[in-house]
Amino acid sequence: MPRTIAAGIGLMEYPFQTTAGFWRWVDLCEQGGVDSIWQNDRLVSRTPVLECMTMLAAVAGRTRRIKFGVNVVGAALRDPLLLAKQCATIDVLSEGRMLPGFGIGSPRGPEWAAMHLDPTTRGRKTDEALEIIARLWKGETLTYAGKHFQLTNASISPLPAQAELPMWIGGSSAAAVRRTAKYGTGWQAGSETPETVGQVIAAIREATAAAGRSIDEDHYGAAFAFRFGNADDPGVTRVMDHYKARTGRDASAHFAIGDAAAIVERIARYIDNGASKFILRPAADGDEDMYTQTRRLVEEVLPRMAERWPRRGKLSRV
Repeated sequence: MPRTIAAGIGLMEYPFQTTAGFWRWVDLCEQGGVDSIWQNDRLVSRTPVLECMTMLAAVAGRTRRIKFGVNVVGAALRDPLLLAKQCATIDVLSEGRMLPGFGIGSPRGPEWAAMHLDPTTRGRKTDEALEIIARLWKGETLTYAGKHFQLTNASISPLPAQAELPMWIGGSSAAAVRRTAKYGTGWQAGSETPETVGQVIAAIREATAAAGRSIDEDHYGAAFAFRFGNADDPGVTRVMDHYKARTGRDASAHFAIGDAAAIVERIARYIDNGASKFILRPAADGDEDMYTQTRRLVEEVLPRMAERWPRRGKLSRV
């Protein structure tokens, strides 16, 4: 069965100068046919970054069509009962448009030191959190005795609007592959290259088969930053420098910069390696720059995608 290719848009930071500029951008995404909006998770920063769960709740109230998620929320930094409740609440109030994504958090993040947390435990804490969240979403009254989290007779209500609320998992390590095979209904890359994405997808398919599970072919995602124009455009250097500081990666190898054809061809490379869903992040700074970059994505890239990879049959919810 043909895969359903779809493009969402994401924020790495908060590049807007005004609140009005942010909402104008959200309205453009909603009206322009963008599939989904994604927010990065960062609790401690010197640069402006919106708190992800609050931002999604606000976007849910502003929109009626577009879906939204976090790429990805650091489950080891948050209380799993609260996180399960937040996701369920947003899903209910948006009538089933929530796309939760979870990861272990970057070891480079300042949160570990600021919150006096041990980053070496983040994988094990995330595994416990994902089990708790999944069971609460199913309606269990949960008593749980883990090493990192303990609960007694915990439950949430209302349950998510989606009978099977998706659980997208991030990360490309061997542990992330095992985590996805055990808990995930989808996998979302961070800034991995197309070739790395292909290797991780192949590993996840093998691991899910060994576990007696499967993940829908439509539920493998990739992400990259894009820019219509040049790398030396005003403000872009700052965006690329922040990316390198946050990830340790050379931005020039992970950004798609040029025209619509260059962006579509990078998408094609990911599709050839098994990805179907995309989070495209404008490398832009300021209200007008963000709006212009996103408008060009809507007007120049989305139509080319629809022509090259037409949707057939029932549309995917993700």
